[in-house]
Amino acid sequence: MTLRLYMLQRITALLMAPLVIGHLAVMIYAIQGGLSAAEILGRTQGSVLWFAFYGTFVAAVSIHGAIGLRTIAAEWGGLRGIAADALMWIVGLGLFVLGAQAVWAVTYP
Repeated sequence: MTLRLYMLQRITALLMAPLVIGHLAVMIYAIQGGLSAAEILGRTQGSVLWFAFYGTFVAAVSIHGAIGLRTIAAEWGGLRGIAADALMWIVGLGLFVLGAQAVWAVTYP
């Protein structure tokens, strides 16, 4: 792993930590408040704040996860160079597209 990828993974981890805590806090609040899925979706639709929060979350997770899987593939599978980079880009873009679709569906149906 290059120094750039190492630092990028650490930076995304720092970004994800408060986002995970925020996500868990919102989920606990919603569940204990007795909100249904329809009520939760009603509160998130059209919200720029929720779009920004979860959009940032998806971007950070996509980058962080792709770099981590690249490292695992290199250590366990022996992938190096272009093959490892291609795997990283495919996984990262796949995670981002799936996550972005989910965020868009929840905030702007």
